[in-house]
Amino acid sequence: MEIYLIHCQKFNNGGFCMGNKARMYLDIMALNPEVTGSCFLCILKLPTKESVKFVVDCGLFQEEDYECFNYDFPFDPNNISFALLTHNHVYHIGRLPLLFKEGFNGNVYCSKQTKCFLPLALNDSCKVLKDVCKRKNIKQMYTETDVEKTICNTIGLDFNSKTEINSNINVTFLKNGHLIGAAMILVEIHYPGEEDINILFSGDYNNKNAFFDIDILPQEIREKRISLIIESTYGKMVSTEIEYTFKTNLLNSLQEEKAIVIPVFSLGRSQEILLKLKEFQDEETLDKNIPIYFDGNLAHAYTNLYLNCDEILEPERRDFIPENVTLVDSTIRNDLLNVEECKIIVTTSGMGTYGPAQVYLPYFISKRKAAIMFTGYTAENTLGRILQEAEKGEFVKIGGLMVRKNADVFSTTEFSSHAKSDEILELVRQFENLRAVIINHGEESDKEEMAKKIIHELEIPHVGILDRNYFFRIDTWGINKTLSTKFK
Repeated sequence: MEIYLIHCQKFNNGGFCMGNKARMYLDIMALNPEVTGSCFLCILKLPTKESVKFVVDCGLFQEEDYECFNYDFPFDPNNISFALLTHNHVYHIGRLPLLFKEGFNGNVYCSKQTKCFLPLALNDSCKVLKDVCKRKNIKQMYTETDVEKTICNTIGLDFNSKTEINSNINVTFLKNGHLIGAAMILVEIHYPGEEDINILFSGDYNNKNAFFDIDILPQEIREKRISLIIESTYGKMVSTEIEYTFKTNLLNSLQEEKAIVIPVFSLGRSQEILLKLKEFQDEETLDKNIPIYFDGNLAHAYTNLYLNCDEILEPERRDFIPENVTLVDSTIRNDLLNVEECKIIVTTSGMGTYGPAQVYLPYFISKRKAAIMFTGYTAENTLGRILQEAEKGEFVKIGGLMVRKNADVFSTTEFSSHAKSDEILELVRQFENLRAVIINHGEESDKEEMAKKIIHELEIPHVGILDRNYFFRIDTWGINKTLSTKFK
């Protein structure tokens, strides 16, 4: 690699040459410093000096420190040719309508399942953002018209089927256990007389899912000369460190006749928790007489797709609803606050900041006969993180209210849809001709720890860490160099 760089000369236009021949390369950077707001800006430079710009994901920032990034792009959306989506979580797709609003007019490619989910996610996001902008007295980020344009320009693709995006780029969506419809995306870049550049975007990766089986990566892909963009949400954790506490905490709290609030993400986690409660009922550890309340319009809509859409879930996997479940809407929600009974409330949102959780958490956090059980990641400064970090008996501020934390608050990583570091390493080891690994999607310490583990355990020429400060230049041999970011 060092010899290649020594003999390269730089053109004024930013290309590279070997002798008099310009070389093909891809510049890539991440808009997201940590977890949310996921978006890769990719700039392909062809030997003809032509450029093709595209994005992979276009998510909403949810960390308070990065919310300022939500209202603008550090590039011109008019110059983006197309977009690829890994999966249907708002911090991966929530700014797509803004991309169209600001001038993007290309196609959005995703799996067929993600396309089914997308209208629900984007219309809900639009509604939430409209309320947020109204409270903050700021301009609305995008409108229903922008959502509709996004949906009309979205193309759903089959898994394991190569699709030609243009004359130089093919993409293949590979099934990923993170979520129904989630994909790893193989991008193959070719040009006559050039060796292919192959990039695999892991997306948010998991090697298992409660609702479907994961395909083995095709041998043809494992043999490719390839560079890998991987997540690192749990870069400091290995799977053997997971403590399976949900069942014990749930049953102990019920034995103490407590009301239990379980904040969940609308898609994926809602349905998995319902499945888990059904399993407890079937094994007779959870009394079927204990009422279960399921709240959240978006979660209801996703669950309806799970139950009725052949594109989403096979019929034999649809038996996941526990007995004694009541769907909750605004007409009966307040009744759940007034009834002092042993019950389970499964409610959106997973981080506690939006949705019906805003009603339940301020009420139940002050009750000694209550338990709140978080089942997923909570970003810094979200209500979920605040409640978890506060000591019992301490006052917390919730929406202007000062409330004493008297309830038990539990959290678990056992339902995480993100692979742990050892499982990420298992993925990386599958590739027989890996040229480079670039780390993304994690808090800074997690990204660094994941990079160290890869360097320590695997013989890979290059390992990089993506953020907003650098482009990585990738060619057929891996990482060619890094460049400070320049936009527009």
